[in-house]
Amino acid sequence: DRLEAVTNTLCDGLEAAAREAGVAFTTTRVGAMFGLFFTDAPAVDTYAQAVACDTASFNRFFHAMLDRGVFLAPSAFEAGFVSSAHDEAVIQATLAAAREAFAVVAAG
Repeated sequence: DRLEAVTNTLCDGLEAAAREAGVAFTTTRVGAMFGLFFTDAPAVDTYAQAVACDTASFNRFFHAMLDRGVFLAPSAFEAGFVSSAHDEAVIQATLAAAREAFAVVAAG
C-alpha cells in the first residue's frame, strides 16, 4: 500500500509539473510500477497509443533529469519502479528536478 501511495504521489506530481510547463504528458501506473508518456491523450493503454507518443520529448526529459541526478529508464517504452528507498524527500527532490526538466522540454 505504501509503495502504491508513493507511486501515485510521484505520478500525480509529474503530471502537475508537466501541466504547469505546458507539456503534453500523462502517466500510467499500477502498484509500484509506472510509465511516462509525452502525449495529449488522457491515457495510454495500448501499444499503438504508446508508439504514437513523442519520444523526442521523452529523450529531452530523460537527459534533463539525468543532468539533475535523477536516473530514469532510458527508453520511452520501459517501466519505472518505486521502491522502499524512495521516501518523501526523494520524491520531492525528484519532482523539483522534474519541474526544471519539463521547462527544458517546453523550450524544445
